[in-house]
Formats: sequence, C-alpha cells, structure tokens
Amino acid sequence: MTPYPSIEVLEACHRFPGPYMFKVIGKSDDAFVARTVAAVREELAASVDPPYSVRKTPAGRHVSVTFEVRVSSAEQVQAVYRRILQLAGLVILW
Repeated sequence: MTPYPSIEVLEACHRFPGPYMFKVIGKSDDAFVARTVAAVREELAASVDPPYSVRKTPAGRHVSVTFEVRVSSAEQVQAVYRRILQLAGLVILW
C-alpha cells in the first residue's frame, strides 16, 4: 500500500487539471520549509515558488507547510507525493 492516494481515488475525488492541496509537517530545522518548497516547485516544473503557508507548533519543534497548487493530472499529484516523501525531516504528509 502506498502512503498516498491511488490514481482511481484521486480521479474519483478531484477534477484535473485543477487545484490540489498538500499538507507537509516536518521538523523545524532551518531548511525544511525551503527544501519542501523547492521539491514541489521542481516537481511541478514551475518557474516561481508555488503559493504556500507556514505554521509552527507552539513548542516550535515542528512546522507545517500547506500548498494549494494547480496540477494537471492524478499522476502529477502522485509524483509530488513521491518527491516530498524523500525529504529529510518529514514527519507527516497528507
């Protein structure tokens, strides 16, 4: 079982092309947000950073990065998931 939605589930629940939200939680080191933004940007082949927001936990140990990006297909969504799953410091991805 993969840690992200199947093509069938994605296509049943979303229209492509269209917006898709990724939520990424990781350890709050100096570069986690930058690594996450770069990974999404590169996987989407975007010329600029994708829109995102950042929130830190009250204790400051973890950070949440939320993206709402335009994707072309369910396969592209899976490619972004696979790319994010490789990040150092990743705790949760949904």
